[in-house]
Amino acid sequence: MHNQAMSRPSMSSAKDDAPPAGDFVQSSPAAHTPDLSDSLDRMVRASLARWTGGLSPASLILAFADWSLHLAASPGKGLELARKAIGDGSRLAGMISIPHADWQPWSVIKPQGGDNRFSGRDWTLPPYNVMAQAFLLGQQWWHSATRDLRGVSGHNAAIADFVIRQCFDTVAPSNFAVSNPDIWRRVVMSGGGNFVSGWLNWLEDCASLFGSRPSEAERFVVGKDVAVTRGKVVYRNALIELIQYSPTTADVRPEPILIVPAWIMKYYILDLSPQNSLVRFLIARGFTVFMISWRNPGAEDRELGLDDYRKLGVDAAIAAINQLVPGRAIHAAGYCLGGTLLAIAAARLRKERPDCLRSVTLLAAQVDFTEAGELTLFMNESQVAFLEDMMWQRGVLEAAQMAGAFRLLRSNDLIWSRLIRDYLLGERAAPNDLMSWNADATRMPYRMHSEYLRGLFLNNDLAEGRYLADGQPVALSDLHVPMFVVGAARDHVAPWRSTHKIHLLADADITFVLASGGHNAGIVAPPSKEGLSYQVLQKAADAPYLGPDEWLKRAVRREGSWWPEWAHFLVAHSSEAIPAPQSIRAVQGAVLEDAPGRYVLQH
Repeated sequence: MHNQAMSRPSMSSAKDDAPPAGDFVQSSPAAHTPDLSDSLDRMVRASLARWTGGLSPASLILAFADWSLHLAASPGKGLELARKAIGDGSRLAGMISIPHADWQPWSVIKPQGGDNRFSGRDWTLPPYNVMAQAFLLGQQWWHSATRDLRGVSGHNAAIADFVIRQCFDTVAPSNFAVSNPDIWRRVVMSGGGNFVSGWLNWLEDCASLFGSRPSEAERFVVGKDVAVTRGKVVYRNALIELIQYSPTTADVRPEPILIVPAWIMKYYILDLSPQNSLVRFLIARGFTVFMISWRNPGAEDRELGLDDYRKLGVDAAIAAINQLVPGRAIHAAGYCLGGTLLAIAAARLRKERPDCLRSVTLLAAQVDFTEAGELTLFMNESQVAFLEDMMWQRGVLEAAQMAGAFRLLRSNDLIWSRLIRDYLLGERAAPNDLMSWNADATRMPYRMHSEYLRGLFLNNDLAEGRYLADGQPVALSDLHVPMFVVGAARDHVAPWRSTHKIHLLADADITFVLASGGHNAGIVAPPSKEGLSYQVLQKAADAPYLGPDEWLKRAVRREGSWWPEWAHFLVAHSSEAIPAPQSIRAVQGAVLEDAPGRYVLQH
């Protein structure tokens, strides 16, 4: 797949003002056109995808068939589950029969860490606590039924467990007014006003769905409330705008920083409101910062491939910076998918321009996908083919379809808790800049996302040396520059144990940081934010490998944000400061326009 030349990207949305992409674009023959029978099959599956939310029914059916058939042929497992059901029931009955004066909440089972559905004090009262424990026992029993079943594929067992858990979560006693004591307390305190407020919240959300009024998350305006750090668009092509930010210190480090965000998101997650802006933090410490802003692709960009993103994205940005800051190696940083792409580009550049980069930073970015967490539940041959057919019809994968899958991974936090808060308690979470960014998602082209899912996620070509760039294999062992790698402890998108695998693949000095928080909040961790912590440990290129469990034992724990730790790393690998430039110039001559540019405003 990757040895085919990439097709030229569409210029429709930027053709009037985009400078020529020059050597960064490589034309190729048109993509294969499916025949009539193949087109019919794809149309049927794409239509079905609209009703299933993009989930492959075949994948789910096969997983449950594998699990149920093996369970039916395992009488020993059946007896074990029967004993467990009888034992759990007996313990629950014994708890209920204890006189009220001796009542001990959570005496049979407790919620797992991170499960906040039953954390209120009223959940310790007998009727509600009994319901909560009965629910947790049932959930635990079904989890046991899907695990340790001989002969079942681990992937299919995980799918069965995930689907059953989602079904159980829908009937949790916390989801209903009659069985949730927090809601009853609110009813008493408000005289039922919480239901009136919840009804109004529901009407408001319906209105925002149809575009008649903005949602709370959309009330942060790009360029006014977020993405407000001063800078200029200094380069533009068919896929990216390159922003250079204005210095705020008299002196700057000679080596510039290039940040490569993921194209699945708008870049300004790293330049939110001023107090939460990583860009502003770096500039205040004397660094010259460049940021890639990706164009939001449309159906006409369906044939943009992963290599186009490398050439028109990372390679083009580095070439532009080399013109603007000649003779200086670059500190390159990539977030999420942007980090994966940066690792590919950096390993390839090592062969052609070994002195191009001074350091590489990966933020919540995977290069080995064998332990990619629960996202792997959506990644098998059936599921990928289903997604390909859905994208084939539309040309892109819509943002809403991706958001739905991510919400399912944390349904208690992102779905049910919000429904309870907004509609039953009648509350609203105060809008914030991160919510605003999260609502401002982007699309992904058919060809690029198919190549990413198959080549990287499904086949793990990059980690195993099969990924090709310009027909040549990319080896991550060619990475020799110092690396700063950040994983997040509660990351459901790029689990930290997966990001830790860079230690096995890169031949470089690595400073690995494990930040508190999740995929977004773990990276957006300004020093002013309370309750943050991280662990850090450096490993020389020739030092013995430490597995993740051993790393946890040895890594130093520090309170606060990891941002200053990164700043120290960058300073240690930079030259002495020089006077800051008096003005910003563009690659093509005159500066194009002020930051944040126009690509970030596309919907």
